Amino acid sequence: MSARGVLYVHSAQPALCPHIEWAVAGVLGMPVDLTWTPQPAAPNVVRAQAEWEGRAGIAAAIASSLMGWQRLRFEITEDASPGVDGSRHAYTPTLGAYTAVIGAAGDIMIPEDRLRAAMMMAAQGRCVLEDELDKMLGKPWDEELEPFRYAGDGAPVRWLHAAV
Repeated sequence: MSARGVLYVHSAQPALCPHIEWAVAGVLGMPVDLTWTPQPAAPNVVRAQAEWEGRAGIAAAIASSLMGWQRLRFEITEDASPGVDGSRHAYTPTLGAYTAVIGAAGDIMIPEDRLRAAMMMAAQGRCVLEDELDKMLGKPWDEELEPFRYAGDGAPVRWLHAAV
């Protein structure tokens, strides 16, 4: 086990819960039983949080298994590990997917080519540079997810370990 992180399912319809657990279990290679609690930020939905441990890159695999499901909001992080940058993946029904590389110090690392492309588009009047930078930093996802994060303070946390 060389990587660890946290899976936050910020909101899901109760009927999706077993499917979410099966999807995560399929990636981890072992059964998963999340603790689901009501999500105070939205009626008739639940939330869950689990810390995980497994191989590097598992956060991306879990995110891929969950993306595209309607009315599901989630984030999954992977801490940097020896020789591997960390990552953050977020998904909301209105914004879709967001992925960022996270350096060892916890900063979002934006590739030079993405910055140059945004600067060129702004110079050509095709976008507002600040808006593009906000997207690269995940600001729209943070704004949409913040009420769901806040509502999860004090929620129970479970540990998930990948099969070796």
